[in-house]
Formats: sequence, C-alpha cells, structure tokens
Amino acid sequence: MFTTKTTIKMWAEDDRPREKMLLKGRHALSDSELIAILIGSGTREMSAVEVAQKLLETAHHNLSEFSKMNIEELCAVKGIGEAKAVTIVAALELGRRRKEISNQKRSPITSSEMIYQHMRPYFEDLKYEQFYVIILNRRNYILDTCLVSQGGMTGTVVDGKIIFQKAIEKKAEAIILSHNHPGGTMRPSQQDIDLTRKLKSFGDLIEIRIIDHVIFTENGFYSFADSGQL
Repeated sequence: MFTTKTTIKMWAEDDRPREKMLLKGRHALSDSELIAILIGSGTREMSAVEVAQKLLETAHHNLSEFSKMNIEELCAVKGIGEAKAVTIVAALELGRRRKEISNQKRSPITSSEMIYQHMRPYFEDLKYEQFYVIILNRRNYILDTCLVSQGGMTGTVVDGKIIFQKAIEKKAEAIILSHNHPGGTMRPSQQDIDLTRKLKSFGDLIEIRIIDHVIFTENGFYSFADSGQL
C-alpha cells in the first residue's frame, strides 16, 4: 500500500503558515507555525510544521528553553541544516535586541531592580558567564553597556584595567558592575567579593564611583549595594 506525503502546499490555504498569517495575522499562528515560516521547508518525510514541532519537542515545548538552543543543538534535529539553524538563531537574536532597546528608556538608574531589568536582555538564555560594565553620567543615566569578558559555566576572568579604560573613554562619573551565574546561584563567590572590593578601591582613587555590582540569575539577583557590601 502506497502512502503520499502531505506537504504544506497540499494543505487548505487557511492551514498554510504564510497564508494564514496574511489572512488572519501573526497572532493566529501557533509557535510551530511561526518556526515553520522561518525554516521554510521540511524533509521528504515531514512538512516544515512537523519539523518545527520536533524542534519544540526537543525544548519540551518551552519557548524559553528553545531560545537557548545553539546552532549545533538545532542542527541535531532532523530537517534542520546549518542555514535553517542560523536563520532561527538570527530571528531570536533580533527579538532579544528589540527587548533590549525597549528596556533602554531614558530614566536614571535608581535601584538594583532597574539594573536587573536593564541587564535581562544581555544575560537571558546565556549558558556561560559574561561580565558587563554599565557606564553612567553624573545623573545616573546610562551612557553605555559594555561587555568586559566572557567565560564558561563557572566563571570568567575580569581585567580591571579594561573596565576603567571603558569608563574613562566614555567620561563616566559612575559605573555599575554586573555578571551572570548560569547555574542559578544567587550568592557571590569569594572571588566576586574580592574583585568588587579591589575595583571599588581603585574607583574611589580615580573618582569613578561603583554604584553597585549585580549578579544576574534566571530567578532573581544579588545586589552588593543592597547587601551593604559597597
């Protein structure tokens, strides 16, 4: 008995992702249909929507987990080659950058919660540590947010000279330090504490204040300032 593969082109027009978006708008599409539009085509055995469903199954149908998948992990799913994986990662990155821009409202930093929300687009979905310095003017408005270093799951090497070089270049009056703990531990390590004290001492010497050092996790944050360590 012969079976015929049903492709997207054979579906009713309302069921095709592109046509469905044009007819009903983007909100009418499921997650798998939106991903199917990105990947464009399926395989000889599966439609693009079915491949997209396999992708979501790999991430336990959790978009947050899906957004953390890298190119190698995406390519491990049948029907996803490097070009399709790059397209997916690029689309997710555009979404993060849009969120980053929307979060950069022109208002001064007045709390650790504001720092946490500002850094969310930078740290969200990362599986390795990164260290940033937020450059502020005298009224605590953000001038820039600069990547200082990145490392592995358990740490990253930070060079204080790079931090203050960036601060001086931007004519900073103050800075905020921030790094993430991908493992979810909110408490600072002894290395975090020692580094913060050393940078604060040098900042005081050259009259560039360190307002806070915020450790970012998916479930919350730790603020050195709130904890009385600055």
